[in-house]
Amino acid sequence: MEKNMNMTNLPMQTLKDIPQPKSDAKSIVALVKENGRTTGYQLSDGRIVDKQQGVQLAKQGEIKGVGIGVRNGNEYLKSLPDDSENNNLGSLPSISKQAY
Repeated sequence: MEKNMNMTNLPMQTLKDIPQPKSDAKSIVALVKENGRTTGYQLSDGRIVDKQQGVQLAKQGEIKGVGIGVRNGNEYLKSLPDDSENNNLGSLPSISKQAY
């Protein structure tokens, strides 16, 4: 391992893209889950979007506090590291797909 590598930047290095949010960008307030898997996101304006829509909105600067990760060729949203655990996607409440 390189001695000069800053370990605090490591989570940022795993992201494919970190979109610049617009001034009126929404936050993700809940995860939509089906059978324990995240299938979408509830935004601060009440909208519910699926994972692909969420990624596209984030790329357009419509969602703040997230970066784009890639796993097995699929893009997904990931919390940007900061000093707060409360806004991490994994710490957000979940709603079931049937709830909307």
